[in-house]
Amino acid sequence: MNVQAQGNVIVVGQAIDLSGPNGSIGRDYVAGITTYFDSINVSGGIGGKRIKYLVRDDQGNPAISAQAVSDLLEKDKADYLLGGIGAAVTDAVLANARFSQSGQTLFAPLVASVKTYNSRVLFWRPSPEQEMQYIFSYFDKLGIKSVGIAYQENALNQDMYQYVVAELRKRNMLMSGLVRIGASAADMERESAVLARSNPGIVIAIADTLGTGIFLKEFRKQAPRTFVAGMSLINLDTLAEVAGPKALEWTVFSQVVPNPLSKKSLIQIDHSNMMKKFRDEDLSALTFEGFMVAKTLVKAIQAGKGGRDGLQALATQKSIIDLGGVTLTPSESTRRMSNYVDMALFRKGGGLLF
Repeated sequence: MNVQAQGNVIVVGQAIDLSGPNGSIGRDYVAGITTYFDSINVSGGIGGKRIKYLVRDDQGNPAISAQAVSDLLEKDKADYLLGGIGAAVTDAVLANARFSQSGQTLFAPLVASVKTYNSRVLFWRPSPEQEMQYIFSYFDKLGIKSVGIAYQENALNQDMYQYVVAELRKRNMLMSGLVRIGASAADMERESAVLARSNPGIVIAIADTLGTGIFLKEFRKQAPRTFVAGMSLINLDTLAEVAGPKALEWTVFSQVVPNPLSKKSLIQIDHSNMMKKFRDEDLSALTFEGFMVAKTLVKAIQAGKGGRDGLQALATQKSIIDLGGVTLTPSESTRRMSNYVDMALFRKGGGLLF
């Protein structure tokens, strides 16, 4: 962590999808991060050092991502690294020799699959299991006892599927049907019809954005007014494109940040003001997450005096970190900074209602 070597800059590098399947998630995340760094640089940087934030578009491709991170370390001499989107990309970066040798921590990747990582990764957001847990308790409180599952079968979703089935049992809920996303169109149509007839209180989608879209498009023909729940890394713009905006009515999504449009806390106000000042683009849950991730990283850089890795210092600290009305309780065992989960309902005419 030789910040001195760079003279008056601290280099933060990130390889993330800006133009691939999760491009709009990546672009929002980066917009929030950039905005916070801009606000710090304008007021003199960190101890007089400016943050130089270098973002490389990995298009969601693991090989490109690993190479980009390698270059950021090798050529750009990155002092800190922020993560990309998805388990495949994260795995590729962790397996990269240059990253292994660097001794650095990959901070705040966006991963929606149930997976344990070693101490070289530090997550900002809570785990996918925590999000799923929140969806369950939310609907449990509403007295809903029958749950359908839309399941995109692949290695990444298998653990989450198992987790959901176990959770149903634990809560004495009834699994009222299963639609396998990615099965043939005829099978999906048939399974969707069967699920719709069983009239579940809610359907939980264990799928990526595209898979969720394909499911909604089919299922909504049969069940226009059944709640369908997804998780926070579902990309709503893409979802509306795939399924049609009408299909998004009666959908809910777990969220890992408070409402970005509300002005209840200092950090919400800050995010809103700084985005207006530096970006002039729409606020979203992901611009807000990026903003808070950057603020957390700045705290880590401040904590990392004297050659200590600030991220590791932050991850192991016992006290609560206040970002301005949103608090982090770092957990050494889960390697996660935040436990915040909320729920948002898709609004008629677009956007989320927290």
